Amino acid sequence: MSMSAPTLPGAEELLAALDEDQRAVASQLTGPVCVLAGAGTGKTRAVTYRIAHGVVTGVYNPTTVLAVTFTARAAGEMRTRLRELGVSGVQARTFHAAALRQLSYFWPAAIGGGIPRIVEHKAPLIAEAAGRLGVAVDRIAIRDLAAEVEWAKVSMVTAEDYVAAAARAGRSGAAGQDLTTVARLLSVYEDAKTERHVIDFEDVPLLMVGILAERGDIAAEVRKQYRHFIVDEFQDVSPLQHRLLELWLGDRNELCVVGDVSQTIYSFTGASPRYLTEFGRRHPDATVVRLVRDYRSTPQVVSLANNVLARAGRARSSAAVELRAQRPSGPAVAFETYDDDESEARAVAVRIGELVRGGVKASEIAVLYRTNAQAEAFEQALSQAGVGYLVRGGERFFSRKEVRDAVVLLRGAARSQGETPMPELVRDVLTSVGWAPEAPAVRGAVRERWESLNSLVGLADELAASRGADLPEFVAELGERAAAQHAPTVEGATLASLHAAKGLEWDAVFLVGVSEGLLPISLAEGDDAIEEERRLLYVGVTRAREHLQLSYARSRNTGGRATRRRSRFLDGIWPSEEADGRRHGRRSDSRAGRREALTAAVTEQDADPDLVERLRRWRADVAERIDKPAFTILHDTTLIAVAAARPRELRHLAILRGIGPTKLEAYGPAILAVVRGEDPVGNQSEESSQKGLGPRVRPT
Repeated sequence: MSMSAPTLPGAEELLAALDEDQRAVASQLTGPVCVLAGAGTGKTRAVTYRIAHGVVTGVYNPTTVLAVTFTARAAGEMRTRLRELGVSGVQARTFHAAALRQLSYFWPAAIGGGIPRIVEHKAPLIAEAAGRLGVAVDRIAIRDLAAEVEWAKVSMVTAEDYVAAAARAGRSGAAGQDLTTVARLLSVYEDAKTERHVIDFEDVPLLMVGILAERGDIAAEVRKQYRHFIVDEFQDVSPLQHRLLELWLGDRNELCVVGDVSQTIYSFTGASPRYLTEFGRRHPDATVVRLVRDYRSTPQVVSLANNVLARAGRARSSAAVELRAQRPSGPAVAFETYDDDESEARAVAVRIGELVRGGVKASEIAVLYRTNAQAEAFEQALSQAGVGYLVRGGERFFSRKEVRDAVVLLRGAARSQGETPMPELVRDVLTSVGWAPEAPAVRGAVRERWESLNSLVGLADELAASRGADLPEFVAELGERAAAQHAPTVEGATLASLHAAKGLEWDAVFLVGVSEGLLPISLAEGDDAIEEERRLLYVGVTRAREHLQLSYARSRNTGGRATRRRSRFLDGIWPSEEADGRRHGRRSDSRAGRREALTAAVTEQDADPDLVERLRRWRADVAERIDKPAFTILHDTTLIAVAAARPRELRHLAILRGIGPTKLEAYGPAILAVVRGEDPVGNQSEESSQKGLGPRVRPT
């Protein structure tokens, strides 16, 4: 028996669940509103509560609200959150999905006949157009030309205007072809589509823009349907999407936009942050709210993220927010240097295994890289280490054969559901397609199939517990998730590019390959392109909740020349050469699996000043008792790192740079006592007190 739908809370209850800044967003129910939301600051929460607040107060009719997101997954998440708040009827869609729905509805009246078939891939048509022009192309050239076609269309640039527009945008053509040749290819590509009576992905919003601009009656009908608009990720809006939004709005200003200029990473596709940064100029009466409280990441992660952006100097936008960490202190950020790519991958896999054995779920761990070509080494290393993984951007979850088979069987079972609890029914059905209560011991395809099915079991348990869902509701949820490509969590570490990781988060993140040539990538030319690469690093850093490690390899191949250097974006952040021991003649031995203790890149303003002072007084007392210079006890940078990390246990202290086994044994308990605000001398044993070192406790 399913439970009734959630009841919409009262207005006061809704607002009381938000912080001060989120409440300002949810309280401002009329537009225009601009929300500058930093990473991890609860923007989706603020926006969904704003919609719920508008509905409960009667300001919004939910069926007249259109919330636009940039991914089907984000749209699905927003619908889920609204449903949990008791709000139904709100349309949460991507720009493309919203435009396609309208185009399908209005096509017969505006154009006549049925809507043309939408081609899934441009490659065959691009290849045909190139062939007609006598341009030799291979698979990579076709990919690059397709990307240029997409840029032109989302920038609303026609073949006739392409040469001038591309030159203004600093584009030099594609796939080795000059601007004139690309312009000719654009024209022939459009001819080929017309001949086959097909349209492509970008044609959907383009055609809808044309219909709304030319047909006032259709535009009026759309504007009557939708009265309140919310647009997420506004920093990534393209000229085409912005034009569509303008036509939806007409002369109204009931618009709330949400964005983070520091996460602008899609400029190469035609996206532009100027619509966000110039929102106040376009709407002088706009309410602007900044969300700066970061609930996702520890102070150590937030400090690094802020430092990465701060080093942009004058290139940093005035619309960027400086995050303020709200979580308790966590482990220090780790910085690792390896001899070669293989050593880096192997060491990361070992560390992931340690985290999993320490209680971190594999699904809460990610390895992020700049290019997809970097993934292979980590796939191999994780396989050898016996750690499950999935590559984000690979085969879609709901396209996998075992998942498709499972959904068909579950749909059949839902038609004849008895009194058996839904999670038990799901287990019974999935057993017939290979699921078992225990994971198979083998790795590879067998384990991957089991992980897919087990994620369906986990989702069934989750929906039964949170909603009391029955089997038909579970099957309906799967259908909705399949349409939105909102896959359930698969238990395995995630491998993803920095671009693919945007909008996601994990407990532990490994940022690999943070070296010149990869980050920034060697293809990035000009100041704007370099700054976008910096923002990619920022996006990667802010994906981590608690554990974060940055690493790079000095050489690509084992035994190769150590020609790589760390990314320029980490200058002044990465621990010094002296700190990692190379000035003392010690060579890193990553092949032997030794992990150096590293500390977060912090400055004195990141640390608690009172704690820094207490630590300095303790150090001075110890130095006086043993008659040694204070800096030989602990360096100032180590004291500052301790004051920033506020370690609670010896194992937390041990990962800070500058605290090796000897100093940990000699000073560790006393340092922890100072951090706790206790008297370290009072905690010493008689023997250690005589030496002035604090209690001599060997760490476990």
